[in-house]
Amino acid sequence: MPIYEYQPSSGKHCDYCIDGFELLRKISDVNLEQCPQCHAPVVRKISAPNIGGSGPSLDSENIGKHGFTQYKRAGKGVYEKTAGKGPSVITDD
Repeated sequence: MPIYEYQPSSGKHCDYCIDGFELLRKISDVNLEQCPQCHAPVVRKISAPNIGGSGPSLDSENIGKHGFTQYKRAGKGVYEKTAGKGPSVITDD
């Protein structure tokens, strides 16, 4: 269930809704039009979604297992391999 943010849409408000409030609601619920405490008109704010989950692991074992090569900077223009296949050192000269 998403968390929706609301703010008062008129000058009338209470301590609960003066700075806005959040409610956990089902997507199928009817749109909230009044503050649950003072019944002042409210509007839903547009807010950024929170996308759950994380990306793939970037540890050396996982990188090599999937056929990628990872290098770490060892100095100016010098990179040493930390995972995967390929040359053990890359230089820019």
